[in-house]
Amino acid sequence: MDALASLTDRFREALAALPAASEQWVMGTSSKINASALLALLSSVAPLVPAVTNNITLYHSGVPIAPSPLPPPGASSQGEEIIRQFIGLDRSTEWNLVAKIEFEGDAFEPEGIVRIGDDRCFVFAGEWTVPRSNSNDGEGFGRVIVYDGQGKRLADATITEAGDLEYHVGGIDYDGTYIWATLSQYRPNSTATLVRMRPDTLQPEPMLRIADHMGAVVHDLSTGNLLTLNWGARSASLWNLNYKPAIPPAFTAPRAVIKNPSHYTDYQDCKFLGHSQQYGFCPVMLCSGITKLYGTTIGGVALVDMESMVPLYEVPLTMVSDNGVLVTKNPMDVAIVDGRLRLFFLPDERNSTLYVYEPAE
Repeated sequence: MDALASLTDRFREALAALPAASEQWVMGTSSKINASALLALLSSVAPLVPAVTNNITLYHSGVPIAPSPLPPPGASSQGEEIIRQFIGLDRSTEWNLVAKIEFEGDAFEPEGIVRIGDDRCFVFAGEWTVPRSNSNDGEGFGRVIVYDGQGKRLADATITEAGDLEYHVGGIDYDGTYIWATLSQYRPNSTATLVRMRPDTLQPEPMLRIADHMGAVVHDLSTGNLLTLNWGARSASLWNLNYKPAIPPAFTAPRAVIKNPSHYTDYQDCKFLGHSQQYGFCPVMLCSGITKLYGTTIGGVALVDMESMVPLYEVPLTMVSDNGVLVTKNPMDVAIVDGRLRLFFLPDERNSTLYVYEPAE
């Protein structure tokens, strides 16, 4: 009876969230959320929030998971120089492969990556135990794997439980204190939970629930704004935790939903670069991804206005991994190293290699 009462209470709370989650601001106009998302809201009552887990394997005793103190976020602290060098690129730019680092062990399907300092890579990955198909969403686990700068595996944490509906992880961002990520059902028009995690604990902290599938997330620390991208990055949702979110399991309505005006590529992983003087101090992020058009897969990286989703500068990339996969397929990070722009890609699944590129002089 206690379990039934608890389930009833959770269902009532989910129903109470319907009015808040059913109307959203889309490009300045009121728009009803689609019926499939509302059905997903009702169908996902249990489990409603990813279970907090601490299933961590440490591979090297005495070696810290994260630097201490935590360094500032590389992308946003170097944002203006990253932008300055990036807008000097074009489709004829030649790229030099400056490093190729094999990551130890099984990296599953990498979805997001951040470099924290010069000697730590945090990879959010999906382990698929039952493959997804047209008839089912599959099963699996969200994982975080930590590597050093030489690709040695330091730690591996499972951040979802067996049977969780929301086990698909997306692109990630690091703000100097937390790594931000989403855990979603593995299908469009479903549900997601926004989480944050301290790099030194690998403990996910649920922040709010979302009535749609979400992938990449970006955090503007100066304003508190968070942007999440839905399936295929066809739209973005804007959040701000300075405004009290609904208490899970209720869904929080986004402050805005912004249609993506670009169909050039589906963004997989994005990094916040700050408020750029180059672009009138608007918030800018760097996003990478691929898309399939007319039987051809193309990849690219773009500077994107976080408030409007308008691409500010786009560069196609044609480099492939040793397995023939476009390097922009999965996660990406960016930095200025020795005064030069570097892009970091982890395209391959299972046996993964980090490809590090610089534009040729």
